[in-house]
Amino acid sequence: MLEKIREGSQGLAAKIILGLVILSFALAGIGGYLGQTTEQPVAEVNGVQISQTEFSRAFENERARLEQQFGEYFAQIAADPNYMAQIRNGVIDRLVQQELQNQLALQLGLRVSDEQVKQAIVEMPYFQVAGQFSNDAYLRAIRQMNFQPDTFREFLREEMTRTQLVSAVAGSDFVLPSELQQTAALQQQTRNIDYVVLTKEKMKSQVSVSDEEVNDYYQLNQQQFMAPEQVAVQYLELKADDITLDTPVTDEDVRAYYEESKSQYLEEEKRRVAHILIDNSEDDAAAEEKANAILAELKAGADFATLAEEKSDDIVSAELGGDLDWIERDVMEPAFEDAAFALANIGDFTDVVATEFGYHIIKLTDLQAQVEKPFEEVAAELRAELEKNAKLDVFYQKQTEVAELAFEVADTLEDASLAAGVELKTTELVSRMMLPAPLNSPAVSTTIFTPELLEDKVNSEVLEVAPEHFVVVRVTEHVAAATKPLEAVKEQIVSTLTNEKASSLLAEYSENLFTEFKAGKALQEIASAEATEVSTEAALQRQSYSVAPAIVKEVFALPHPSEGGKIESLVTLNNGDVALVQLNSVTTPEITAELDAQQKQGITMSAINKNYLAFVSALESKAEVVRPAVQVTEEN
Repeated sequence: MLEKIREGSQGLAAKIILGLVILSFALAGIGGYLGQTTEQPVAEVNGVQISQTEFSRAFENERARLEQQFGEYFAQIAADPNYMAQIRNGVIDRLVQQELQNQLALQLGLRVSDEQVKQAIVEMPYFQVAGQFSNDAYLRAIRQMNFQPDTFREFLREEMTRTQLVSAVAGSDFVLPSELQQTAALQQQTRNIDYVVLTKEKMKSQVSVSDEEVNDYYQLNQQQFMAPEQVAVQYLELKADDITLDTPVTDEDVRAYYEESKSQYLEEEKRRVAHILIDNSEDDAAAEEKANAILAELKAGADFATLAEEKSDDIVSAELGGDLDWIERDVMEPAFEDAAFALANIGDFTDVVATEFGYHIIKLTDLQAQVEKPFEEVAAELRAELEKNAKLDVFYQKQTEVAELAFEVADTLEDASLAAGVELKTTELVSRMMLPAPLNSPAVSTTIFTPELLEDKVNSEVLEVAPEHFVVVRVTEHVAAATKPLEAVKEQIVSTLTNEKASSLLAEYSENLFTEFKAGKALQEIASAEATEVSTEAALQRQSYSVAPAIVKEVFALPHPSEGGKIESLVTLNNGDVALVQLNSVTTPEITAELDAQQKQGITMSAINKNYLAFVSALESKAEVVRPAVQVTEEN
């Protein structure tokens, strides 16, 4: 059989078929490279697609910003899928707005040159070390933001172009003096109100909840009653700072360390010098002759400072009598420096010294000899450094031992804890959100809930919590997420249904009362019937915190009552209670005094921001924006 197959595969027909198969695979492969990607965009703006890659980069940057803002608590926040969905939608909305602005900037002919982009990068403080641009810092930073140099430059170009657009639009906005005064008056406006709050608590006595209703609610809302996944964890923790040295650092150790590192505690020699400079850029021979003539005057007793002021071509130092302040080695040009440091005594001056800047005569005006810091001054610092180094040596040695033992004896942490010299710690059953420090750091909590640790109950690897601080963890018990039994949540369901029914009854009841209120029934009469009191705010302000926010918002949205009239309103509060509100009068102050600069700026910036947001919203309303119902990806 095999022989016949082998003979058949050598025939012409078989070779033709094989060739066609190979060709079809080749064409399919080429088509995959030449054809369009199957990746769906997260949005499309006037035909321009916003790719998953752009979204991923923006999302990761936003995630990094939030992690920096919230620290270790971000892991707990990020566990809420609704919250993360809001973040994703916010990132997409921002990308859409940016693309709209990019397109408008292109239409308006706004441009940013390569030189402007380069200059912006060089001046960014994120890319500077000791006040100077560092290419290494630049590359490291943009890689953390998921950029390559060319893509970052284009990203920055777009950002700078949008900034031009914002400046052009916002810069043309302004607020008239009359508008400033009107806005200030509105901000300081007060309103006189009376109100009565009707609580749903009074309705609860009229409410009953049956077992059937409880069961129906339980069946329809299973997700509300999920008990989170829980773990009990055993772990060891080691910090370098907590290590106690078996052999303490002695005075002899500190002294020996001082002798070994004396060079670090030398203050280098400094010299203060003045000079007279003769520029040789036009006529070198004449400049040298002039310098020698000045030197002759100095040797004859002329005052150095006076000659520097009159004849030096270094205009800045000439005004100071030629003073160049203190200099150290490896600061000035070698010829200048060698001559200056060859001067032996204060007041001595050199012969004519030639440099690329011209001819100098240098005078030593002050001298600070090389100084060695005494042992007593640096002993405490040296002792602390020795102790830290010794602890680090022990720490890394123990870290290596712990890592090996945790791996070799994977079903217990006893051996590893003995090697680390620390006691094992344990937790009760806790959810991911309730893990204690240091287990609540993102790196550790993520590892704890991996299948390997949950199912196999093995030791983790060494997990770094912070520099010179690690933990090793082991899950001792795991309880999967599950729906709580009805008995455990029955009381909660009864309370929820009671509140819902009470709120519903209150809404119906308050509507009837409001009808009577609008028909002329006094608020005091309603309050007496409800066994409550009328609350009064004679001068309610917009930023008031003494009244429920829902009432404040509603009151300042109501129109002004007519002279002697009143306006009634029904307001549902955030807790389900209801308020009957009566607006009696509105007091708007007359602003006659000049507003201070801070008030003007606040009102102006608020107006500009509001107008710019309206401008961007108008752009989107006129554009063709498509947000496909696709699952956006996140890179972990």
